[in-house]
Amino acid sequence: MFTGIINEVGQVTQKNHSELSINVSTIIDNLEIGDSISINGTCLTITTIQGSTLTVDLSPETLKRTNLGKLTHSSMVNVERPLSFGDKVGGHIVQGHVDTTGTVSSINKTGEFHVFTILIPENLSRYVVTKGFIALDGISLTVTNHSASSFTVAVIPYTFENTILKTRLPGDKVNLEVDMIAKYVESAVFWHQNMEI
Repeated sequence: MFTGIINEVGQVTQKNHSELSINVSTIIDNLEIGDSISINGTCLTITTIQGSTLTVDLSPETLKRTNLGKLTHSSMVNVERPLSFGDKVGGHIVQGHVDTTGTVSSINKTGEFHVFTILIPENLSRYVVTKGFIALDGISLTVTNHSASSFTVAVIPYTFENTILKTRLPGDKVNLEVDMIAKYVESAVFWHQNMEI
């Protein structure tokens, strides 16, 4: 489990079809082989640690469902260590199970805020609500508006400067994880309706 509060921005040092290596600095001392780690919102398992570089495996499902397959040498990524008992939950509960990717449609400056409009598949839009949570590349954000095909988030200056959002451009793919409560509610309603006699 994660909270969507990014610990640091790491840099890809090596990537092939099944492995990804990332250089990190501030959190490396608290990590061990076998730990979970969130990379751009994707929960992965650390397989090796060498100095300040950690390596994770990339499964075919991960490459299919996320934007990690598009990473190259020197790409910057959002990194978050897993939630521990007793930690503050500053964002929302994020599983690291990416639902799909969305596409950055536009980025507009409104005062000090950067307003991102993200295009999403229509089958995911039913889980997105105004003032609800969404994880975008692992970042816990609040939906400011939404439609059947898109939603917007207003990103505060600190989050913009301390995550990979400052590198995003229109057309870029971003990892999306909707709030899991919406999916649980939908599942409960479905089973309740279908189990009635």
